[in-house]
Amino acid sequence: MGFDSVPMPGGVAGRPRDGRGYPVPAITPWEGAEPQFALTDWGRSADCARGRRCSVCGRAMGAGAVWRVVGAAECAAIGEALAAGRPYRNMAPTLEGPGHRACMLYASMVCPYLARPNARRGVSAAAPDEMTDHVVRGAARGATGAVVGFGQYEYAVTPDQVLFRFLDVVEFLPHDTADAHLAELRAELARDQPR
Repeated sequence: MGFDSVPMPGGVAGRPRDGRGYPVPAITPWEGAEPQFALTDWGRSADCARGRRCSVCGRAMGAGAVWRVVGAAECAAIGEALAAGRPYRNMAPTLEGPGHRACMLYASMVCPYLARPNARRGVSAAAPDEMTDHVVRGAARGATGAVVGFGQYEYAVTPDQVLFRFLDVVEFLPHDTADAHLAELRAELARDQPR
């Protein structure tokens, strides 16, 4: 599914675009006039965390649940915990910040790496460490992914990383290909329309 056929949340529509017309997420670094997709800018991520702003559109997130897109390993762990009736609590931090439900549904469909199980990473981490050693050019996303809502999150801003931890799953929307979320995105956007 082409990004131009996915309904765009209002906050995303206001983002700067790259030369192809792709909206650039709020946490994406720039090198000159070129956005560096698949990388995270420390300062932008820290600003979003401190201001409780969406990592995709950059707008304020209200109180309550936040969402993020997860890959195969975390998707499987969440699914197993929920199927067994156990709470899911991954205490390992991640570099991936939260966002609005609509923004994360949208991102899951338009980001090539998030959208398809056969997608491959286009870049490697510049200085791999325990948080980014999996960010290797050519690595596959894996069989499944999910858009997940969490009741709460925590963050820590360190001198070189912004770390997040997510707790209390409130919604679990697994997918093999993210176009499975198209109806959810349309419904979410319809709820957000002024009446």
